[in-house]
Amino acid sequence: MKETAILVVNDLKTWFPIKSGLLQRTKNYVKAVDGISFSVHKGETFGLVGESGSGKTTAARSILRLIEPTAGEMYFDGTSVTKANRRELRELRRRMQIIFQDPYASLDGRQTVNSMLRETMKIHRMASNRSEAHERAARMLQIVGLSEDHLYRFPHEFSGGQRQRIAVARVLTVNPEFVILDEPTSFLDVSVQAKVLNLLNELQDKLDLTYLFISHNLAVVHHMSDRVGVMYLGKIVELADKNAVYHSPKHPYTFHLMAAIPLPDPEAQREEVLLKGDVPSPVDIPPGCRFRPRCPYATDRCLKEEPPLYEENGHSVACHYVINFERGEVKSER
Repeated sequence: MKETAILVVNDLKTWFPIKSGLLQRTKNYVKAVDGISFSVHKGETFGLVGESGSGKTTAARSILRLIEPTAGEMYFDGTSVTKANRRELRELRRRMQIIFQDPYASLDGRQTVNSMLRETMKIHRMASNRSEAHERAARMLQIVGLSEDHLYRFPHEFSGGQRQRIAVARVLTVNPEFVILDEPTSFLDVSVQAKVLNLLNELQDKLDLTYLFISHNLAVVHHMSDRVGVMYLGKIVELADKNAVYHSPKHPYTFHLMAAIPLPDPEAQREEVLLKGDVPSPVDIPPGCRFRPRCPYATDRCLKEEPPLYEENGHSVACHYVINFERGEVKSER
C-alpha cells in the first residue's frame, strides 16, 4: 500500500434545510454530516463505521456529489471535486464509483444485464461499438463469477448475491480507481456475504482498487479495512489503524461499540457494557461534546467545549480525556 492520499476530505458538511410555513422558510437544519475530515490512501480500504443515522451514507454520496455538500473541500487525486464543473465531474465519477447496499433497488428491473452494462459504458464512452461493448460486458461478468449467458437475463431472475455481483460488474466496466462500498452486504445472507466480501478483496488486489467501506457491522469493517473512522451524529470521533481502534479504543463511544461485538466463543464471558439513552436528533445536537448525554465520563468541560480530534502517534480521538476503560476512570485531561 502506498502512502499517497487519493482522496482528501476537509471539513465536509451536508445539512438539509427544514422548511415550514406558507413561504417555506428555512427554520432549522438536519446536520447529517457536520464537519468531517479524513484521507484515503491509494490501494487501501478505509472503513467508516457507526450506528444507523450517524451520517455515513450521506458522507459517501456527498463525496461523489450525488448530494451537494453544504460546505467543505474534497480532492480526488489532486483535483477538486467540490469545484468541478459538469464535464469534469463526469470524468471524476468514472474514476470514482459507488456500489449501493440494496441490490434489489440499484438494478433497473426493466433492463437486461447486457443493457445495463452497455448503458454504463455508453455514458462514459468506454466502448467504440456494440461488439466491443458486448465483449467487455461478458468479461466483466466472468471477473465477478458469472457467465456470458447471464447477460440476457433480467434482475428478478437472480439471487441477492448474484445481483450484487452484477452491480460490481457494472462498476468495473468503466475502469474505476476508487470505489465506495455502501454497506454492500447488509441485504445478503451471512453465507453469501462472505463470498461477496472475498470477491471484493480479490478484485482490489487484481485491479489495484482503493475502497471506502461503509458499514454498521463492526466485524465486517475489521475484516475489510486497513484504517477505520468511527462516526457519531455527523462527526468522526475516532480514527486510526483498524487494530488500534478495535483493540485499544480511546473514545467512550468506540469502546462501547467494540464491547457490543459478540464473542466467537459462546462460553466466553465479559462484563456487559450498555450505552444509556438514545442517539440525539441531528436537528437538535447537544452543545459541547455531542456524545456527552450518553457518556459515563462526561464533565462540565464536555458541556461547554466540543472536543477537536486530538492526534497522537497516528491515533486521533475527539475526547477531552484519556480514559482507563478497564477501571472505568479518567486517567488524565488532554
